[in-house]
Amino acid sequence: MGFDGHFDLSPSNATFTSLLYTFMTKEAEVQRRCDRNRKRSKRRAIYCPVHGCYLDSVSQKYSLFADRAGQLQQRGIRRRDALMLVASKTAVALEGEWLEAFWCEQCQSKQWYHVRKHERTYNLSVAPPELWQQAMGVINPQGNPSVGEFTRKNSRMLTYNGIKDFIFIG
Repeated sequence: MGFDGHFDLSPSNATFTSLLYTFMTKEAEVQRRCDRNRKRSKRRAIYCPVHGCYLDSVSQKYSLFADRAGQLQQRGIRRRDALMLVASKTAVALEGEWLEAFWCEQCQSKQWYHVRKHERTYNLSVAPPELWQQAMGVINPQGNPSVGEFTRKNSRMLTYNGIKDFIFIG
């Protein structure tokens, strides 16, 4: 800084040259970091099969497993290999397939889908009831079929009145 209060910005000034070099180096480093971050995909490209709008995930992924040879054969595995796999293992994990719930902005509803991932594309179909039996750790949306209607109704009650809940006719 000179006596007049201004910086000497002439190229011959060593301070100016070192500041310019430092600034350019930092700028290049920040630009490289930004380029690296832009390469990452921000969202999975999963769209509503009805409306074509983007679907928001509202659940975790529930992996699917095959416990019968026929299930493996449907996915392109030869019969003999499928039988050997099922005989050697109780259940075989199905790679690239899972159940997941999505929210559609157009429908204003949540729907469970069977998702199949092939490279970077996702194929969606509404999850049929049979797939719920193949999923690990998921609760069937229709409820446990072995639970009776009376038990299901009473488990949803907010208050418990004991014997008053049972109405006797007679």
